Amino acid sequence: MTTATLSAFPTRFCMTEPNRHTEPAPADSPREAGAGAASEDLSTNLMLQVRQGSIQAFEQLVEMHQSAIIGTVTRMLGNVDDAHDIAQQVFLRVWKSAPRYEPTAKFTTWLYTITRNLVFNETRRRSRRREVSLEPESEDDQPRQIASHSTPGPDEQAQQDELERALDRAIAALPEKQRLAVVLRRHQEVPYEQLCDILGMSLPAVKRLLFRARNELRKSLEAYLEG
Repeated sequence: MTTATLSAFPTRFCMTEPNRHTEPAPADSPREAGAGAASEDLSTNLMLQVRQGSIQAFEQLVEMHQSAIIGTVTRMLGNVDDAHDIAQQVFLRVWKSAPRYEPTAKFTTWLYTITRNLVFNETRRRSRRREVSLEPESEDDQPRQIASHSTPGPDEQAQQDELERALDRAIAALPEKQRLAVVLRRHQEVPYEQLCDILGMSLPAVKRLLFRARNELRKSLEAYLEG
């Protein structure tokens, strides 16, 4: 990369707050399927412009996808600062790979595959150094909660916050592939077929992976669910 290109590459991304309460919409509703296809088409067209050296197209791609990447990595690593660092590496790799980019798959599949590789490398590095913690180091490291439209009472809100923290800890305790599958499916609404490509697994294998992950989460949250 040239000096000019390096200076154009964003050195820090604006952290947006992932909505932890957003559940996947009904499968393949026509409106959302159309919107998703339009977004994929736009991303692919922008990436083809990036392949030609367009910094403006690259900046638009970053703006479109940084929230999803930072939110995913935050939930995988449990640390906002680390998520920003990994996200920067993800988009730097997108830029460096642009000359070889071919739209043979969805852009988001390619983007999440890059994210998977970097996140798994980081979790393994932490494991080797025995730095992995199943709980975030501080309240600021946890994915922050978006306020809902309703206003629960203090007791109800406290219970909801406790359940959300317990869910974060339970997800963080899952093996890395299960954790990524749950995060992408629950928070980014990634379809099963796309998960297969991102994880490099068959559809039955992905469904078994998620089944085991949900069983583990159910066991971990049993006390809260019974309450």
